[in-house]
Amino acid sequence: MWKEDIVDLKLSRFFEQSARVLLSLLIVAILAAVMAGVLYTIYDLRLIVEKDFHGAFKAILVDILTVLSLVEVLRTALAYFTEGRVKVTYIIDTVIVTVLTEVMAFWYREMEWQELGMVIILVLSLALVRIIAVRFSPKSHRAEL
Repeated sequence: MWKEDIVDLKLSRFFEQSARVLLSLLIVAILAAVMAGVLYTIYDLRLIVEKDFHGAFKAILVDILTVLSLVEVLRTALAYFTEGRVKVTYIIDTVIVTVLTEVMAFWYREMEWQELGMVIILVLSLALVRIIAVRFSPKSHRAEL
């Protein structure tokens, strides 16, 4: 029985170390993607003089919101790295930012009212889930006890 505990402990440590190494590589990849996104956004500033303002600002706005989505993913990865778990609110924030990026892209094209309604319902649902996740988070329950 004692040897099984040692093996379990060694496997657990191996898993934790492996997860930390992989997560570190993921964080480096996300940082590289954020840097590439920022550089691409700066590069797209040339569109202001090459295209009409409407098209240029659309491209720049979508670039910026995409970078913000990546920052939210980075925030989620860093939270897992420091706390050992993923917070639901971070995931919801990431999805909300990503969906809002798509909504901003919708402004510049024709949409059926059904599609627009589905997007509105999705954003409102995510906002409601975010509120519920904050209200009933484990930390708030511990503070009340």
